[in-house]
Amino acid sequence: MANNTRARRKVRISRSLGIALTPKAEKYMERRPYGPGQHGRARRKQDSDYAVRLREKQRLRAQYGIREAQMTRVFEEARNTAGLTGENLIELLEMRLDALVLRAGFARTIAQARQLVVHRHIMVDGKRVDRPSFRVAEGQLVHVHERSEKMPPFQVAAAGAHRDVLPTVPAYLDVQLEKLQARLVRRPKRAEVPVTCEEQLVVEYYAR
Repeated sequence: MANNTRARRKVRISRSLGIALTPKAEKYMERRPYGPGQHGRARRKQDSDYAVRLREKQRLRAQYGIREAQMTRVFEEARNTAGLTGENLIELLEMRLDALVLRAGFARTIAQARQLVVHRHIMVDGKRVDRPSFRVAEGQLVHVHERSEKMPPFQVAAAGAHRDVLPTVPAYLDVQLEKLQARLVRRPKRAEVPVTCEEQLVVEYYAR
């Protein structure tokens, strides 16, 4: 029952933000490509500039499943890093452990990826890491603990069952799915990161 409630909530949030956050939400939105509620089909009034920037920030947060405080911290780091702040922001978010577990195909959704990390199934360079926000460094190996490899969710993942709902593995990851291993070979580039976001609007939101 709890799983169904969470799934419905994700579908509703997806429809509200106009972006599918889970495979189930994507299927639902194909059938009902409009917002939730009795007025979902109605034409929206013109959003204010602030509302547009806020929604874009919420879309990015939702795709990584992070809290506002976490987003703010990463934004400050991105702003203090050389280069374009918006691109830095997404590149830093993409180096989170839970994001890379998802990209590698070990999980089907970002929520599942976070759960796998929290439950201590995921290792980085041979050491258990239970913090989804852990920043993976270039060259580090992300892999499943050997005692977890035989568990059904990982056997399903190793067989490539999630590939039909996930984007193509990005070039910054070297994945050996059958071994449940993935190496971050270099820092991600914004153009390669499979998230839907106009990052400049997010920058403008925080710079207001």
